[in-house]
Amino acid sequence: MKLTLAIVGFLLFAIQWIPVDRSQRPEPAPLEAEPEIKSILERSCFDCHSNRSQWPFYSYISPISLFVERHIQEGREELNFSEWESLSLKKKATYAGSIRESIEEGEMPLFSYTILHRNAILSETDRKTLIQWTERIENEYDKESE
Repeated sequence: MKLTLAIVGFLLFAIQWIPVDRSQRPEPAPLEAEPEIKSILERSCFDCHSNRSQWPFYSYISPISLFVERHIQEGREELNFSEWESLSLKKKATYAGSIRESIEEGEMPLFSYTILHRNAILSETDRKTLIQWTERIENEYDKESE
């Protein structure tokens, strides 16, 4: 039992040196939106879906740091608001539909994120505001494609 605990302790100690990329990347084409929209997205989405991630204290402790880094990388690959303005209107409309659907189904922000980030929870007003924003983007695309 002591040997097992010693091995586990050593492994937990050793993984602290696995590098995690916490560098702040440039924002080549950051989101331009109304202040209310931007404020909601910054509070609830930007940590995982932009290059402006905030790294809380627990993201410096392995193995949690590895989970957080992977989660942020996946979030940025899925949607990165730091590149929003470089997207075509068609791509924005596609993302807007996905954002709306995720909000309506309560999938975003993730429950696992809101456990420690209570301010990221979307109020009913936040939900309605974001849904209206996504619908405006989709409608703009529909008008342009006619």
